[in-house]
Amino acid sequence: MISEADVAGLLREYDAHLRAHVPDPLPEGGWIETDGPVLRFVGIDRQGFVTYRDLAGLDGAALDALIARQRDFFAARGEGVEWKLHGHDRPASLPGRLVAAGFAPEDRETVVVGLAGPLATAALTPPDGVLLREVTADADLARIADMESQVWGEDRDWLVEGLSREIAADPESITVVVAEAGEGVVSAGWVRYVTGTGFATLWGGSTLAAWRGRGIYKALVAHRARLAVARGYRFLQVDASDDSRPILQRLGFVALTTTTPYVWSPADVT
Repeated sequence: MISEADVAGLLREYDAHLRAHVPDPLPEGGWIETDGPVLRFVGIDRQGFVTYRDLAGLDGAALDALIARQRDFFAARGEGVEWKLHGHDRPASLPGRLVAAGFAPEDRETVVVGLAGPLATAALTPPDGVLLREVTADADLARIADMESQVWGEDRDWLVEGLSREIAADPESITVVVAEAGEGVVSAGWVRYVTGTGFATLWGGSTLAAWRGRGIYKALVAHRARLAVARGYRFLQVDASDDSRPILQRLGFVALTTTTPYVWSPADVT
C-alpha cells in the first residue's frame, strides 16, 4: 500500500523520470528537439507534443516567447500541438498564458500511481465469454481504433499508425492487449515500459458501453500489472479520467497531481 508519506517522493520521481522521458529508439521519422527547458516531440504522433520537467523559473515575456515558439514551430508544419500542463507547474499564470497564445484546455485528468506487485497477484479476471489477448498486427490495431471510435463518438483511426510505428520501433517497449467477446473487441489497453525507471505506464482502457461494470477494465489493469512485474517494474502510472480514477483508487492507486492537455490547432486560427 502506498502511504500519504510516499506521495511527495513519488511525485518527485514522476517529475524526474517520466515527464521528460525520451523513448529510444523513436518511431521512424520522428525526432525530439530541445528549446530551453522544454522537449518538442516532432513527427511521432498525429500532432506535436511539448513536455518538460519544469520551466526553470521562466516567467513573463520570456515564458510567453517560449510558448509562442512552440505554437509557431508546428504552425509552420501545418500541425497542431499539445502542451501538457500539470497541476503543480509554475508559474501559476501558465494556464492563462497558454490560453492567450491560442491554446485551448481539454479535459483534466488525474495522475495516479499504484504498486504493480499486489495487482499482479490479485484475482481480477475478465467475465465469462471475454478473453484477453496480446496483439501486434495492424488488423487488430484497426479493431481497437474502431472500438475507441464507437466509445468516444469520433474518428480514432490515428491510433493504428501511432501504435504500429511504436511497436515497429521497439516491440519490447509496449504491449497492447485486447478484451474480446466472440470476434468483437469490447475493450483494450496498452502498457509502456519506461526504461531506466521503476515505472510502467498504462494507456487506453476504453470499454464499449454495453460491457461496462463487468470487471473488464480491472482485469486489463491486472493483466498489464503482471506484464510489468515480469519485467521488473514496481509502479504503474496512469493519466486517469474521471471515470477510471475511482476504479483505480479502489485498486490502491494514489493521486499525485493533475494533468491538462492545452492544444493549439491550425483550425483555431481566425
